[in-house]
Amino acid sequence: MQNLAIFPLFYLPPVSCFTLLKENNLEFVLEKFEHFPKQTYRNRASIASPNGTLDLAVPVVKGAKIRTAYKDVKISDETRWQRLHWLSLQTCYRSSAYFEFYEDGLAPFYEKKYDFLFDYNVALFSWLLKQLKMPADLKFTQSYELEVSKDYRNAMSKKEVPQIQTKPYFQVFSDRNEFIPNLSIVDLLFNQGPQAKNYF
Repeated sequence: MQNLAIFPLFYLPPVSCFTLLKENNLEFVLEKFEHFPKQTYRNRASIASPNGTLDLAVPVVKGAKIRTAYKDVKISDETRWQRLHWLSLQTCYRSSAYFEFYEDGLAPFYEKKYDFLFDYNVALFSWLLKQLKMPADLKFTQSYELEVSKDYRNAMSKKEVPQIQTKPYFQVFSDRNEFIPNLSIVDLLFNQGPQAKNYF
């Protein structure tokens, strides 16, 4: 474990996450036992909209006062969030060059019900790695470890924009918005298609 980088598991992770994965030669483990931190990419994603950045959040069940391990956080289905997220992705990216290329593969994640956020994110992350032609043999922490050589668990907070340089690429709505860095990886996929794997 000492030689591996520990990464958090995000919902539709930002581009910078995959940049860091590449820098670590894809030798990483995903954190499973941390106390679930609020206001992070673990249940949020940012996409491009006609008015700039649009944030999507997966609602989670309100926990007890004791802290909940990430692996035990349940998704709340009180609202029709899956339908809302899918409609937002369709509305924002229908005109992109490659949305239809990925649509059939991504749609089931907004139809099937998942009980736990961690399981949902693992399934999505595995799918994303396959689209980017990256190895998808995922490893997970067996406990929460304090002493690790490369710890990225707090490096990509939703509140703080990561200081990881990302190269500009063509985005939808570029006629009205300047380039928006570090959006969800789906923004890169929908705009660059199979060439997205060469971006990092």
